[in-house]
Amino acid sequence: MPYDFERIEGKWQRKWNESECFKVKADETREKFFCLEMFPYPSGALHMGHVRNYSIGDALARFLRKKGKNVLYTMGFDSFGMPAENAAIKYKTKPHDWTLKNIEYMTGQLKRMGYSYDWDHGAITCLPEYYKWNQYIFLKMYEKGLVFRKEAPVNWCDTCGTVLANEQVENGECWRCHSKVTKKNLTQWFIKITDYAQELLDDIEKGLQGWPKRVRIMQTNWIGRSEGARLAFNVPDLNYNLEVYTTRFDTIYGVTFIALAPEHELVKAMIDKMPEHEAAQLKEFVKRVAGQSNIERSDAGAEKLGFKTPFYGIHPVTKKPVPIWIANYILTDYGTGAIMGVPCGDQRDFEFCRKYNIPVIPIVKAKDGTEFDGETMTRAYEEYGIVCNSGEFDGLETEEAITKMIDWGEREGICKREVNFKLRDWLISRQRYWGTPIPFIHCPHCGVVPVPEKDLPVLLPEDVEVKEVGRSPLLDLPDWLSVKCPVCGADAKREADTMDTFFCSSWYFDRYCSPHDENLPFEKKDVDYWMPVDQYIGGIEHACLHLIYARFFTKFLADSGMISVREPFKNLLTQGMVLKDGSKMSKSVGNVVDPSEIINKYGADTARLFILFAAPPNNDLDWSERGVEGAYRFLSRVWRFVEDNLEKLSAHNKIIAMSDLKERGLRDFKRKIHSTIKEVTHDISEEKQFNTAIARLMELTNSITGLKDEGDTAWDLKREAAEALLNCLSPFCPHITEELWEMLGHDKMLCLEAWPEFDNNALVQDAVTIVVQINGKIRAKLERPAGLSREELEQDIMNDQAVKDKLDGKQVIKIIAVPDKLVNIVVK
Repeated sequence: MPYDFERIEGKWQRKWNESECFKVKADETREKFFCLEMFPYPSGALHMGHVRNYSIGDALARFLRKKGKNVLYTMGFDSFGMPAENAAIKYKTKPHDWTLKNIEYMTGQLKRMGYSYDWDHGAITCLPEYYKWNQYIFLKMYEKGLVFRKEAPVNWCDTCGTVLANEQVENGECWRCHSKVTKKNLTQWFIKITDYAQELLDDIEKGLQGWPKRVRIMQTNWIGRSEGARLAFNVPDLNYNLEVYTTRFDTIYGVTFIALAPEHELVKAMIDKMPEHEAAQLKEFVKRVAGQSNIERSDAGAEKLGFKTPFYGIHPVTKKPVPIWIANYILTDYGTGAIMGVPCGDQRDFEFCRKYNIPVIPIVKAKDGTEFDGETMTRAYEEYGIVCNSGEFDGLETEEAITKMIDWGEREGICKREVNFKLRDWLISRQRYWGTPIPFIHCPHCGVVPVPEKDLPVLLPEDVEVKEVGRSPLLDLPDWLSVKCPVCGADAKREADTMDTFFCSSWYFDRYCSPHDENLPFEKKDVDYWMPVDQYIGGIEHACLHLIYARFFTKFLADSGMISVREPFKNLLTQGMVLKDGSKMSKSVGNVVDPSEIINKYGADTARLFILFAAPPNNDLDWSERGVEGAYRFLSRVWRFVEDNLEKLSAHNKIIAMSDLKERGLRDFKRKIHSTIKEVTHDISEEKQFNTAIARLMELTNSITGLKDEGDTAWDLKREAAEALLNCLSPFCPHITEELWEMLGHDKMLCLEAWPEFDNNALVQDAVTIVVQINGKIRAKLERPAGLSREELEQDIMNDQAVKDKLDGKQVIKIIAVPDKLVNIVVK
């Protein structure tokens, strides 16, 4: 009979569901393993990237259950977000209805793939029973002083009609819609993630050794710790101390200008005090720069734009006036939004000065003594060198000068030593509808006050029509907006902004541990049992978004006494992309492969097998129809072997010990069975190299079908090999292996069987006699294990003391080795 995958897969999915064999609970007597993939956004249907991600996780979860681990493996949906609003407009539906319909469809797809999830442990973030706890945690952060509001220049996407966190701006574009991002001043909600910056940095090396080095480097750079000094230039005409931060205080004597970001608070004060026509010019300049993205403004090769103001700051050391400029390459996102311009030592400052004829003062010489002339320099000297034109510090090397000059600056009250971070506070508020309502109330008498915990959740209206992109319908719901102040009872209004959806994904794994608690986000004892996640699987594109936020949340929750761990993910696997003809699959390119089409044509096991076999998990994978067909042919071959030989396999079930096997071919076959078990176990548990594990199982299949011996002993070994093959193949292809296992007469489901153990006795190589020649004459005959490679045999024979004695120190010219036969040593 042909391999009827549709019948077989449906049958076993029903059996797994009915038996509840993947359900799990905390059990202190068993070793736990929390296997987790990044949960999906319910966009409508799974894509091949999802299939790859979840096939990796399911293979690992199934393997570890067989190894006796208590495995938590579940799935939920990260279901808030703007695509639902766009879909509501496009399809004339409601975000709530569209989202839940997609969740239902995608859940069906996941079940059809045969993934062994405990669905009772999942969570859907757009449901009140989840986002209530978003609000609860947000208020706990507020109580700890980590939540605040302020007016700030923010990243603004006109297309989405909302602000974006720094992490959501990619190459100057919105991470979601790829529209150009501009700056806009708005009063927003922030979370002080910067309070945890140092710990987030320190724990990269202490606690993330199971993460890819590439991701650890990306997080280190994103957090961006620097050591330097903060100092101030007094601006007398504005009665303002203008603070700057520098990592090179040793260049203080080279300051020839001060530059502010156009968004700096002092710019408004300047405009108010400038003559009307000059103020209008500055406003126009600020508007022009606001049209540039941060990427454009910080690009080293981009044109430097500046506006000279009529104001000066007093140099804190020389006491000379220093002109203040507004410059496009200065950003508010790092430091203070103002810099001391040192053109001699900074290339961007140098280019700015040359464009606007600002003087350059050399304050460093090269270590070989080469001096620089401020008028003739063609570029900045950014290397460490020897200090010059810097008073008492002349002659010091830069490394020494940095420390000594900051020490001096602190003694003189000029500067203060400071550590700074590139990481900014997390801008959490979004001007969107489909998200967690921020639990605050605006009272005309009491100001901004938190919603009392007893009144949570602040429910998001579900029967809402989204009419236009860029405007939240919450603003048009007076009944929802209107509320009594919980402090004074006066008429007040709800906060209409919703939370960044990354808030939802920063702690969902904790909820998975305890998904049905109605009184707390989770039970501490459950989270303390399951956390941290032992293996997390997802794309590297989340290295500086979700993964940093999740680490921050975990540290906050630990400090709040809600959990015990301080890092959420012990091991991280970042799977590669699925490509088509060398390009990322994309609807816009028209090269998307629908998983449902592959399942309909070849079955879920074939799809799983191909996607795990085609490349190592960390590498990109090129989609190949021929590769899919090859995976299907392999499974059909396994099916035919068992089905065609079922009578003989069923009649032979005796385990033959290696010591009872005399024939070389059968001994080699027994050895192949157990070496395959050993190697596949290592490939999965230690290396996560599923492709090599599958390749070894294909080799074992070749050995099974290639063994032509029809004797009873041979069939006993074939039965042993077939069971080992099915058991080891089952994490990758669970349906066909369950069916064949049942056909072999087993009552217990294969998914509940223990992983096979290899027999060390079966791994011992048979001994052979190696003839040792020196210049063609036989000098020794040595017993060695069969199967040594040429290199192994050479090394082993040359290390033998008897051979060394025969050589008696003679110079070896070359060694000719024939595995399992002889070694000829040619000497002078």
